[in-house]
Amino acid sequence: MKKSILLCVAVVITLAGCQSSKVENIDMVNDDGKAVMGLDYRDFDQAAAAMVSSLVRSGSLNKKDGSRYVVATGRIINDTMQRIDTDQLMAKVEQELMNSGQVAMTSAVGDKAATSMVYETRDLRDSEHADEFQDSTLPAKRQLIAPELSISGKILQRNVKYGSNKQQVEYYFQLRVTDLATGLRFWQEEKIIGKRGSDKMVSW
Repeated sequence: MKKSILLCVAVVITLAGCQSSKVENIDMVNDDGKAVMGLDYRDFDQAAAAMVSSLVRSGSLNKKDGSRYVVATGRIINDTMQRIDTDQLMAKVEQELMNSGQVAMTSAVGDKAATSMVYETRDLRDSEHADEFQDSTLPAKRQLIAPELSISGKILQRNVKYGSNKQQVEYYFQLRVTDLATGLRFWQEEKIIGKRGSDKMVSW
């Protein structure tokens, strides 16, 4: 009898383990999953797409000679209760900007956007291994192009009591484009994403 009980318990535990380990694929394009109080990838995609669309429509990126602006990524400040990797937002913004065909993003300078490989390849010219490389493949001096514009911003969070047992969480996505030669601000936009739910739900 005891063996039968132990066997049943083992089967139940095994089935519970199998159920808990079930994985479900997400349709990242048409995700109709439940909304969360915190920020998820859908919020980043929505904010980035809307703000870049506004920037492109504004005409601020239209140069008189028809060429593309060279843009550097500036600092994005996270002023929320969440541990947000702001690179996630900017990666989407940069992608949308480049897809517009109106800008070229630089990897030579910028907050977190600069790649060390740009300068490591130039260091080869004076390294002890310089004679191992063909001169024609080494980048010449004064080839880097300085950025003309920078894009920077901030993400803010505001929690508001909504009713007796509900809360409203507001997320403010702010972006601004600055002319680096004059310091003048070309464009600025704010996108607000609001969520309501139980005050027992956490937003971080």
